[in-house]
Amino acid sequence: MANEVSEDLAHPVQCPVCCKEFAASKINAHLDACLLNNDTCASSTSEYENGPPSKKTRISDDASFPKRPTVKANPSDAKQSKGTAPLSPVFHMFQSKRNNNGPVQIERDVLGSNKHIAVNAVSKGIKSNTLKIEPDVGHVEDPSVLNTLKTPRQTAHAWTLLTDKPLAEKLRPSTLEEYFGQNKLVGEHTLLRSLLDSQEIPSLILWGPPGCGKTTLAHIIASCCKKTGTARFVTLSATSTSTNEVREAIKQAHNELKLMKRKTILFIDEIHRFNKSQQDTFLPHVECGTVTLIGATTENPSFQVNSALLSRCRVLVLDKLSVEAMASILLRAVALLGINVLEQVSNSRPDEDESDADELRSEPKVYIEQKALDTIAHLCDGDARAGLNGLQLAVQARVGGARFGQSAAGSPPKDIVVLEEHVKEGLQRSHILYDKAGEEHYNCISALHKSMRGSHQNASLYWLGRMLEGGEDPLYVARRLVRFASEDVGMADPCALPQAVSAFQACHFIGMPECEVVLAQCVVYLARAPKSVEVLTAYSNVKASLRNHKGPLPSVPLQLRNAPTRLMKDLGYSKGYKYNPAYSGHVEQEYLPEELRHMDFFTWKPSDP
Repeated sequence: MANEVSEDLAHPVQCPVCCKEFAASKINAHLDACLLNNDTCASSTSEYENGPPSKKTRISDDASFPKRPTVKANPSDAKQSKGTAPLSPVFHMFQSKRNNNGPVQIERDVLGSNKHIAVNAVSKGIKSNTLKIEPDVGHVEDPSVLNTLKTPRQTAHAWTLLTDKPLAEKLRPSTLEEYFGQNKLVGEHTLLRSLLDSQEIPSLILWGPPGCGKTTLAHIIASCCKKTGTARFVTLSATSTSTNEVREAIKQAHNELKLMKRKTILFIDEIHRFNKSQQDTFLPHVECGTVTLIGATTENPSFQVNSALLSRCRVLVLDKLSVEAMASILLRAVALLGINVLEQVSNSRPDEDESDADELRSEPKVYIEQKALDTIAHLCDGDARAGLNGLQLAVQARVGGARFGQSAAGSPPKDIVVLEEHVKEGLQRSHILYDKAGEEHYNCISALHKSMRGSHQNASLYWLGRMLEGGEDPLYVARRLVRFASEDVGMADPCALPQAVSAFQACHFIGMPECEVVLAQCVVYLARAPKSVEVLTAYSNVKASLRNHKGPLPSVPLQLRNAPTRLMKDLGYSKGYKYNPAYSGHVEQEYLPEELRHMDFFTWKPSDP
């Protein structure tokens, strides 16, 4: 055992600071002096033979403990380090050298030129430290290490799509010149454009479908404010912001206005997510001008925004983006990403500069069909976010597949082409704008009802398909068809009501998607059926008569009352009633109260209140 211990102590140990070798029994004494002044540390294993020096206080400041110690060449180590690159002065675990082939190499985990390297130094008698040292490419002499630390030149290429950030957020416009599709709102000589140019931004409610540019317009306003410094811009989301956070933002806005004389524009995304009491928080501050409120919503502000707050803001309606606007947005995206459109380049490879030759050999070029861009523009249904994210998904899949099936090293990479089928595979189906609980829900059912009322079977089928493909509950549609059978067809075709009830039962039995043809049959039947609203009109007149009647309602005539007891018969109940089946012809008798005997509800029109 003693022999093994003495043999371990005889093995040399490398100093993590100056990279020199010492006997294991001398390393602690050497470190005390080396850490204090690494430039004058001992250069041989024979120093400190009389024991370690007295301990001194260690000061880890920049003067006594430099973050990047410099290793000086020692003539005595010239032979030993010949043919090897000088080691980087990074702490490492103490290692016992079992052979004399050369100094122990230190592992490096290089994350990039802008990253830090953290290595733990642990040894007997020394506290564990973690040093973060930025790699200095200029101080590295080993060509292999230099190539590892080298940062590749950044270019606008489709490889940049392979990031966690959505493309719609990455390419969000910052100026009105890059903002497409809302020319009626922010075009030349419009009211909002004049207000933006004059930096007089009123409180606004931006209402429009998803992906039409509400948040982007708010960011453009913020960009204009930052350039001129006339106002500060604060962004909050109603989906994740509490009332206390809103109050804190308003408090800061009040202080900013009082101390700096600068206004605050408060942008609330998805403002309809706030309830009525939360929306009331903004009322006094918008009224007195402490904050300028900009709210974005996809729901109808008439129903989802407090009327008091709505009266203090101007509502701007953003339309769904057209196919032409979507095409412009997609072309801008592929241009910024360095993707070539196939119809815009020749069949042969375009000539490249010599400066780009190395890059072309290391990375493939990405192309996309013009037909694929047109498909995205049509299928995204005016949603720029869905269109850009669909483009990103298609290119990501192709680029990722090309990297996975990359050819052998040294061979030129193959170009990547995004075709129409790749885009369709990513989108799966048309992006249909439909909200089962929102504005579009009521718009579509109203369009279906009016199309059937107008006996337009083609339009009726279209609006039915729009609702079902958008995810509407088929039983809801069936219930509305039952109502339509009595409201608009009525007595003109008494079979319409049984048809609608049967369609409802069939939908309840089999569900979607099998029941869609049942609903289509019922919709076509009701659209083709003759229409009559006399029942609806007559019953509406009855309700109007009851609501407008003054005084107590007239009593039921005695002859129409039932007389199950003797007392009721003695009081005259059912006296004088003529049982109709007992007569062969028409029986003349009164069925209305005396006050209403001359009223015909089918022709009577209630007077205006």
